[in-house]
Amino acid sequence: MDNALLEILACPACKGKLHYKREAQELFCSACRLAYPVKDDIPVMLIEEARQLPADEEV
Repeated sequence: MDNALLEILACPACKGKLHYKREAQELFCSACRLAYPVKDDIPVMLIEEARQLPADEEV
């Protein structure tokens, strides 16, 4: 994930900062605990496509 792209992306739900998990190929928001998939190096920034992070998953 390009750092310049990561700097301009924001969580669609809360407009918070996103973090990239390379091994999971996800962008996640620690504020609302949603993880957005990255498919073929393209972030899928749809709330409907996001995965709710379980309480026991570290962010």
